[in-house]
Amino acid sequence: MKKTVQFQLSFMMFLEFFIWGGWFVTMGSFLGSNLNASGAETGMAYSTQSWGAIIAPFIIGMIADRYFNAEKILGVLHLVGAVLMYMMAQSTEFSTFYPYVLGYMIAYMPTLALVNSVSFNQMSDPAKQFPMVRVWGTIGWILAGLAISFIFKWDSESNIANGMLSNTFIMVAIASLVLGVFSFFLPKTPPTSNKEEKATISDILGLDALKLFKDRNFLVFFISSFLICIPLAFYYQNISLFLTEYKVDNSTAWASLGQVSEVAFMLLLPFFFKKYGFKNTVLFGMFAWVIRYVLFAYGNNGDLFFMLVTGIALHGICYDFFFVSGQIYTDSKAGDKVKSAAQGLITLATYGIGMLVGFWVAGNIVDKNLIANGAHSWKDIWLFPAIFATAVLVIFALFFKNEKVDYKS
Repeated sequence: MKKTVQFQLSFMMFLEFFIWGGWFVTMGSFLGSNLNASGAETGMAYSTQSWGAIIAPFIIGMIADRYFNAEKILGVLHLVGAVLMYMMAQSTEFSTFYPYVLGYMIAYMPTLALVNSVSFNQMSDPAKQFPMVRVWGTIGWILAGLAISFIFKWDSESNIANGMLSNTFIMVAIASLVLGVFSFFLPKTPPTSNKEEKATISDILGLDALKLFKDRNFLVFFISSFLICIPLAFYYQNISLFLTEYKVDNSTAWASLGQVSEVAFMLLLPFFFKKYGFKNTVLFGMFAWVIRYVLFAYGNNGDLFFMLVTGIALHGICYDFFFVSGQIYTDSKAGDKVKSAAQGLITLATYGIGMLVGFWVAGNIVDKNLIANGAHSWKDIWLFPAIFATAVLVIFALFFKNEKVDYKS
C-alpha cells in the first residue's frame, strides 16, 4: 500500500471517529441542560444509534454493495450528515431535535462499514495494515474530547449553562463537510456484488448464520452479547451527564480516557487470549463492567474522584475483552460462507437491538432516580447495571463450556 493511500485512509478514519466522538459523548449533558430533556427522551436520542445500526445493513446490502462506489456513498452520507448536524445545533426543543438526530444516525451508521470497505479494498495484508489505519480513528475520538475540554472549554459548568455545548454540533458539522468532500477523492472502491442478482432479506441481515445457534456455546455467547449491551447503554448515555452533574472539570476529556485505555488493552488482548483462553478473557471483560459501575456508584464525590477515573479507564477491558474477543470467536465458529453474515448478526443483536433495549431501560431508570432541581441519585442508577452485568457474567460462566479458539494475531 502506497504511503499516499495510507495517509488518505488514516485521515478518513481520523475524521470518521472525530465526528462521532465530537458530539455523542456530550449529547446527554446538552439534552439535559439546554433542552430540559427527561431521561426517557435522552434514551430516545441515544437509541437512534441502534435504529441506524438496524437500518445500515439495508443501505450497505442493497445500495453500496450493488450500485455505487463505496467512497461516493460515504461522501454523500457525510454531506447529508453535515446539514443534519447543523440543524441539531439550532434546535431549542427536544421535539425538533429528535427527527434530526434520528436522520443523522441513519446516515452515519452505514459509514462505519463503508470506511472499512474503502480501507480493505486498498490493502494487500489487512492483518498488518488495517490496525495502523484504524488507530487514527481512536486518536480522532480522543482529540475531539480534548478539544472540547481544553481548547474550547464548552463542557465547563459556566459554558454548559450558557448553552455553549451546541457548538459541538457545529464543530462536527464542519468535520462532516470536510470528510464528505474528501471522500470523493479517496481511492475507488467499486460495488462488490452483481446488481442484477437479487438481494434477499436473509442475505442482508445475515440470517444464514442462524444455523450457528445449533452450537450451544455460540447461542450462550449470542444471548450474553445481547444482554451485556443493556449495561453498556448506561455508560454511553449517562457518562457525560454524570460527570458534569458532579462538577468534574474537563469532563469530555476525562471520558476520552476510555478510548486511550482501549488502545492499550487492545495490545494486551493477544496475551490474555492465548494464556487464559476465550471464556476467561470474556469473563475478565464482564467482571470489569461490574467493577466499573460499582466504582461509579460509590465514587460520586470529590474525595473519591480516582474511583471515577478508574471506572472510565476500565473501558478498554470492558470493550476489547468482550467485543473484540467476541468478533474473533464468531469468526472462528463461522465457516467461510457465513463469516460476514455471522458478524452482521452479532452487530445487529448488540449495537442494534441490544443497545436499543439498553437505552430505553437506562432512560427509565434515570427518570425514576430524579431527586430535585435536575439532580439524580447516581448511586441507585449505577447499581442497576452493576447487578445486571453480574447476572450476565454468571449466566456466561455457568452455561458456556470451555473450548479452544484460534487467535491469529
